[in-house]
Amino acid sequence: MHRVPVTSSNIRSIGYDSAVSVLEVEFNDFSVYVYSGVPLSLHASLMQANSKGAFLAKYIKGRFVYRRVE
Repeated sequence: MHRVPVTSSNIRSIGYDSAVSVLEVEFNDFSVYVYSGVPLSLHASLMQANSKGAFLAKYIKGRFVYRRVE
């Protein structure tokens, strides 16, 4: 999945596959997590958020099934 670099103190890049509603987040420590079932509108809001880390913590973490990519 193609990820777009973002300006964040916590997140390095974010990708989204609208065909399967999957969000992929690469953190600054190079760990990558995939979140399933994330609506396109939530991805769009994440990309426009002033604090992407805070948005991720509030609206995505703990609400969607996720896994770490090795």
